[in-house]
Amino acid sequence: MTTYKTSDICDACAEAQACELSFISLGRRRAFAGAIRTVRYDGGLGVMRDLLRQPGQGQVLVIDGGGLRWRALFGDIMAGIAAAHGWEGVVVHGAVRDRAEIDGMDIGVKALAIIPRRAEIRAQGDLDVSVSFGGVVFAPGARLIADEDGVVVLPMGLSETDISIADAVAATAAYARDPGLKADH
Repeated sequence: MTTYKTSDICDACAEAQACELSFISLGRRRAFAGAIRTVRYDGGLGVMRDLLRQPGQGQVLVIDGGGLRWRALFGDIMAGIAAAHGWEGVVVHGAVRDRAEIDGMDIGVKALAIIPRRAEIRAQGDLDVSVSFGGVVFAPGARLIADEDGVVVLPMGLSETDISIADAVAATAAYARDPGLKADH
């Protein structure tokens, strides 16, 4: 499997949306990619639990918690369920907990913060709705790529394999070698 760097994708694809938030990386997968599924936190995450129990191969869950940092929206139990069902990764617009346990799992998780107290889990939340944060629209079905540099969302119907990375990498390398050149990417 070829790994695509978010920085190279941004250089090669002007339409790629780069999330403007700085995330903490957890789990053994520091880079992951997949089709977006979304959950919006609305006082509970029951719908997230049910979704993560479905086969997740080729999918990334985006949890929009409105930037909630005083309660964890995701922890080791949900990460274990996600890993067991083959999810590629999880992006949390909010806090998570159980960092040490998640770091030992074969899953990638991006979050804004770590806090020990969990959020309310009784209510359901909204499933597969477009959510926005960090200057990016996370639409169900769009392709998300994440690595240590950040999170990028591609236009609907576009995959990282559709993007010619080589030309952008070569242009950056040429620019670095010759201070007289102007970068056009």
